[in-house]
Amino acid sequence: MREARPDDAAGLSVLLDAYRQFYACAPDLPRARAFIDDRLRRQDSVLLVAERDGDLAGFTQLYPTLCTVEAAPIYVLYDLFVHPGSREHGVGRTLLRAAAERGRRDGVVRMDLSTATTNTTAQALYASEGWLRDDEFHHYSLTLR
Repeated sequence: MREARPDDAAGLSVLLDAYRQFYACAPDLPRARAFIDDRLRRQDSVLLVAERDGDLAGFTQLYPTLCTVEAAPIYVLYDLFVHPGSREHGVGRTLLRAAAERGRRDGVVRMDLSTATTNTTAQALYASEGWLRDDEFHHYSLTLR
């Protein structure tokens, strides 16, 4: 488990493209590569990667933001993806724990995430790691383009 480096861009792009396809996006490796390159260049997110047998097996991406109510920094865990061939080996759990440790180290007070209502495998993982489902607030999204 480690922070992503620029030389991970090609492998991360393949994982990101597969992640996007999981959420019903059309395959678009050049778009995934441009997005990863931009994140690594701007350093506006925290990208953590897991390796198995020398290859990237999964990644998680954290976006820093602020919570006005708590008047403190938080992270949004926006992405967590494990290559299908590396599932059932604890990679997702290890990534999730590394993300939480990174948040503690960086002094954030909370981490938030959302997942598809149908993604019960991920939901079980989150619950087993102490994440609580928010039944108090509804979350909305507005598509702008």
